[in-house]
Amino acid sequence: MHHPRFDEFIKGLTNVVDTAKNEAEILARAEPLLQALVSKDDWLDDQYAQPHPQYYQQYCLYTCPQERFSVVSFVWGPGQKTPVHDHTVWGIIGMLRGAEVCERFEKQADGSYVSTGVETLQPGMTDCVSPTIGDIHRVSNAYDDQVSISIHVYGADIGTVKRHVYVPDTGEIKEFVSGYADVAAVQRSAGDRA
Repeated sequence: MHHPRFDEFIKGLTNVVDTAKNEAEILARAEPLLQALVSKDDWLDDQYAQPHPQYYQQYCLYTCPQERFSVVSFVWGPGQKTPVHDHTVWGIIGMLRGAEVCERFEKQADGSYVSTGVETLQPGMTDCVSPTIGDIHRVSNAYDDQVSISIHVYGADIGTVKRHVYVPDTGEIKEFVSGYADVAAVQRSAGDRA
């Protein structure tokens, strides 16, 4: 993925990760960079903006050569959502198109997980997650009739990180690795639908 605006974002983010002393400083300095990136919707290549008819898509836009961070576009088809899940690393979410709803969860004494609130991100808005500030949530497209796209930055190559899905009522936890959407396969699929 190359575009002058995106390349400048990667340069700034690399500088933050190279020089920040801790996670809190990374989040504080990187969030405004992502907010500036998603405030303009003129840089994301169409190949990283293709929805799937059944599942949200996660496209890798960039992975730091040392795997200290990755940048991902999430493409939400109408009504699509994630299960309740975590990340195990710091993350920043920026809304590019449409809107998404984030519902946060916390573990209770009985082992279940309860919702602690819902927030809707509109274009240009950002949000942060990490194990230290709250890392368990469910995300969904705010719309049942249009695609939404968010840009996520994570403190690792998120497509290779072992993470967890939670069953809120029972507290059951399942491990998963998300991987990434195959751009060529999605393009073929989009071509088949045309």
